[in-house]
Amino acid sequence: MRVPHLNRKLTLEAPSRAEDGAGGFAEVWQALGTIWAEVLPRGAGREVEASELKLKITMRAAAQGAPSRPTAAMRFRDGDRVYHIDAVTEADATGRYLVCFAKEEVGA
Repeated sequence: MRVPHLNRKLTLEAPSRAEDGAGGFAEVWQALGTIWAEVLPRGAGREVEASELKLKITMRAAAQGAPSRPTAAMRFRDGDRVYHIDAVTEADATGRYLVCFAKEEVGA
């Protein structure tokens, strides 16, 4: 595995519930911290959505269950850009890096 170029500062966010004042709840995003990552486009495959950009985000590894380890329920923020995480896995057998497969919604 090549060493990733961790040159993008991303904010890891997790969803949480906040009371909406009408007896219900609204989903809000809470920042968990920042990480440095490599963000690359990934292969389009057969089905291409014009409104989605598929990404491969590589970051330093975090232990299972650690609050700094992303899950598919979380997202990354890069300024105004938002990357919704689809899946997370180790980059290779050494376990030094994680790969997050994500999607960015873009204007059509």
